Amino acid sequence: MRRRLQILVFIFPAMAFLVLFWLGPIAATVGISLTDWDYMTPDFRVVGLENYRNLLGDEAFAAALRQTLMFALETVIPGVALGLALAALVTAAGQNTPYAAFLFAPWITPTVAVSIVWTWIFEPDRGFANQVLRWLGGSGSDWLKSSDTALAAVALVTVWKNMGYVMLLFMGALSRVPAELGEAAAVDGAGTFRRFRSVTLPLIAPSVRMVGLLLAVEALRAYDQIQILTQGGPSGSTRTLLYLYYQLGFEQFRMGQAAAAVVVLMALGLGLAWLQGKMRAGSREGEEWQGGER
Repeated sequence: MRRRLQILVFIFPAMAFLVLFWLGPIAATVGISLTDWDYMTPDFRVVGLENYRNLLGDEAFAAALRQTLMFALETVIPGVALGLALAALVTAAGQNTPYAAFLFAPWITPTVAVSIVWTWIFEPDRGFANQVLRWLGGSGSDWLKSSDTALAAVALVTVWKNMGYVMLLFMGALSRVPAELGEAAAVDGAGTFRRFRSVTLPLIAPSVRMVGLLLAVEALRAYDQIQILTQGGPSGSTRTLLYLYYQLGFEQFRMGQAAAAVVVLMALGLGLAWLQGKMRAGSREGEEWQGGER
């Protein structure tokens, strides 16, 4: 009993913080999603699952869900690929190279400041992006002003900002790869690309999955860059689930439906966490099977 009391005393501060600032708000959000609270008055009525049924029949919600998933694809895949490529180049050049600090700088810069700078870059008439395209013989683009390119432009900004952070994570993973394995593959005649594909990539596969999950969660939580760059436009083409929550709750004062949208967003995040756990369990079972075979 004394041992259990000691354990409770040590974990109480962490548990209190967890309950007050994580479990409590989650429970409150789920509760609000079952009401018609308008955010402006204390009065509300319990409506059950009506908010969820309204969301499922709302084209704006369906579009926001599609755009959230598309934004995740447009940020996770290029983010992982570019971050891994930069990590391999920086590791080959030596981890003390000043290029690593230069590439990491966008990550520590506030998202609002980064987004403001990219707003100037994407300016259709005098922006740097269109000037480069015209120098190359192109005609330029409307970037943030067109529904066809706005979401991709926001994704480009997000990938650029996260690239240094992803690179740093992969540099840590690459530093743990035994050099002897690459040397042995080189002796067997494997080239640089073959060594990376057959030796390095399988060893850092857990890190690739972890980074992919982190970027997917970041994509689900994206708000600052959307607010600064497009405000969800044009014509709602960059409205994600989180931005839809903001508009429903704080512009239209439909807090019940806004909370329901956030619950759906939390369900997506939990689904990603479950998928990551299944993939990790599968890889662990595969390693144990291979170890038994050896």
